Amino acid sequence: MIRIGVDFGGTKIEAAALDAQGRFQARVRRPTPPGYVDRLEATREVVVEAERQAGVAAARVGVGGPGSPSPSTGLMRNSNSTVLNGRPFPADLERVLGRPVRYANDANCLALSEATDGAAADAGVVFAVIVGTGCGGGIAVDGRLVEGRNLVAGEWGHTPLPWPRAEELPGLRCWCGRTNCLELWLSGTGFARDAGRPAEAVPPDDPALARYVDRLGRALAVVADILDPDVIVLGGGMSNLDVLYPRLPAAIAPHVFADAYEVPIRKAAHGDSSGVRGAAWLWRLDELE
Repeated sequence: MIRIGVDFGGTKIEAAALDAQGRFQARVRRPTPPGYVDRLEATREVVVEAERQAGVAAARVGVGGPGSPSPSTGLMRNSNSTVLNGRPFPADLERVLGRPVRYANDANCLALSEATDGAAADAGVVFAVIVGTGCGGGIAVDGRLVEGRNLVAGEWGHTPLPWPRAEELPGLRCWCGRTNCLELWLSGTGFARDAGRPAEAVPPDDPALARYVDRLGRALAVVADILDPDVIVLGGGMSNLDVLYPRLPAAIAPHVFADAYEVPIRKAAHGDSSGVRGAAWLWRLDELE
């Protein structure tokens, strides 16, 4: 039994064929073209090629990407790939691919992948964070996604930076129209703006890194107060900074409404493969029979 997953990103589109145990049978990537119609066609091309390489066609496809479809209109909203917003992207994918498509936010796909057989496979409640080009969150409980009534559960990246310091005010204007969103501070882009250079060029003792840990700690403390997850998983480019993991617990704990606070913070076990793996897991095996 083969699952097909698609990771639809701002810079690349990847399709993968996975067997029932989650092992890759094929992977195909190509750069994301600028236009909406071209992105649909690029998605079709990578899916067809992944199926050709795997030697099998799938009856359904899972897709993870930015934003989410509105339950009331079916039109996309909240995507930092703004060309998708206001368009019936999941329905258009079904038309182009000629089969049912299940779409989920990319942070949700990270959460599902890591909760299934990754860094949080032993956890009941998982909060997964993407800190890359953008910033977002996803929730899985007992191995299943929690997307919420309005499909906005985990949309953490567009909440404001909590307990802002004087130098962080009055705040920055986000592309979404709000002020001081976490995405402006915690994404790789936000870090580079604050530090004046990308994360990989910053030494461990750089003050910009200390500011980043402090901000991420404050942001995760709010999640702790609301969700109190068993595990927090970090994905995206910023998650590759190994110095984050020993420093974050002390940055979170003082802001949590508790006498003491402890939670494992783990790097995504599947790295940048988690998105496409989680997309494939959107369909259960019994739904593919």
